[in-house]
Amino acid sequence: MLSEALDPGFRRYAEELGFALPTVLVPENVDPSRSTAEDALDSPVLLEALRSTAGVLLPMGTTVLEQKLAEATGLPLAVPGAEVFERVNSKIYGRRVAVSAGLRPVPGFECETVAEFLAVLDEVEPLVEQGERVVVKDAYGVSGKGLVVLDGKVKASGLRKLVTRRAARSGDDRLHVVVERWLPKRFDLNYQFTVGRDGAVVFDFVKQALTADGVHKGHLVPAELEPRHHDELRHAASVIGERLHADGFSGVAGVDAILGLDGVLHPLLEINARLNMSTYQGGVTERLLPDGSACLAKHYTLRLAARTPFDAVRAALGPLLDDRDGERVVITCAGTVNANAADDAPFEGRLYAVLVAPDRARLAGLDAATETALTTLESR
Repeated sequence: MLSEALDPGFRRYAEELGFALPTVLVPENVDPSRSTAEDALDSPVLLEALRSTAGVLLPMGTTVLEQKLAEATGLPLAVPGAEVFERVNSKIYGRRVAVSAGLRPVPGFECETVAEFLAVLDEVEPLVEQGERVVVKDAYGVSGKGLVVLDGKVKASGLRKLVTRRAARSGDDRLHVVVERWLPKRFDLNYQFTVGRDGAVVFDFVKQALTADGVHKGHLVPAELEPRHHDELRHAASVIGERLHADGFSGVAGVDAILGLDGVLHPLLEINARLNMSTYQGGVTERLLPDGSACLAKHYTLRLAARTPFDAVRAALGPLLDDRDGERVVITCAGTVNANAADDAPFEGRLYAVLVAPDRARLAGLDAATETALTTLESR
C-alpha cells in the first residue's frame, strides 16, 4: 500500500532484474499533510479492497494508526501492537537491555525526569569543560533528530535553562532522554536479526554504517570487522532478541553499534525494532551481490525543477545500470525522487541505490560516476 501509484518505468526495471512485484493499492483520498495510514483510514474504497484480501497487515512499524487500520479492515497485524513498539524502540529501553544482558554499554545515563537530567548535567559539565563531547538524545528520536552535542559550557547551560523553563510552563516534569559520552570511533555499525513468534532469533546481516553528525548516510558491505567482532555481534543479537521476545516483540529488529578506535565493540547503541531501509535492501544484496564483492548502499540528493519520471533517471545513468564485469548500480527506491514535487521548484529529491563492485576502489569510482551522471537531471 503506497500513497501514490508505482512509477511504471520503475516497475518494468525491477521486473527486468528478476523481482516479483506485488499488487499496489493506493488510497483514493490523499492529503500530503497526512501519513499513508491516515489516508487509508479516510478511503472507503481502499478499506473495502483490504477487507477482501486474505492476508495480514505488515507495517514498517506499528503505531496507533496501523492498529486502527487493522481493526477497520479485519486484517490481523503480522507484528505486535503500538504499545510494544513504543516501549522497545526507546533508547532508554535499549541502554537498560545492554546493562541487564551484560553487553558493553556506551558510558552514559538514562533520564526520565527533568530533575534526573539536571543532576546528570551537573556530572557531565566538568567533562565538557575539559574538552570532551557529550551527546543528549531524545529517547524516541530517529535519523539524528532530537540529538544535541554538548561541546562547551554555553550549550550545557542553555539546555539546562530550556528544559527547566519548559517544565515550569507545562507543569510536567517528564523528560525521556539519554546522555552519553561521545566515543572516538572507527565507524558505526548496523546489524539486523529476526525474532520469531516462538522466540527463535536469526542473525540476518551486519553492515558498516556511514554517518555524519549522527545522521545516517548509507552502508558499506562487508563491514571491516575481525572474527571476534562478528562473534560478539551474534551473541548480542541472541540476548537482545531473547529480551525483546520476553517483552512481547516479534519481527525484524535493527541495532546500531560502534567500533571504537581502540578496537573495542559497543554492540548496543540503540534498538530499531521495525523494518528499515536495510531490510528492504536485503533482497537486493542477497540476489545481486556476488561472493567477495563490495557493496555501497546510499541515497543521492537531487535538486529538481519538475517531477522526473523513472525512465529519465534510467536514461541518465545509462550503462552504469548494466552488469559490467561485476560492477553495477541497482536502483532500490525511486518514489522518493518526486516526494517533494509539490514544493516550490527547485525541490529536493532522493534516489536510493545499491552499488556493487569487485573491491572498494572500484566502488568509489562507481559512486563518483553515479554522482556525475545524475547531475544531468538537476536544475541549474
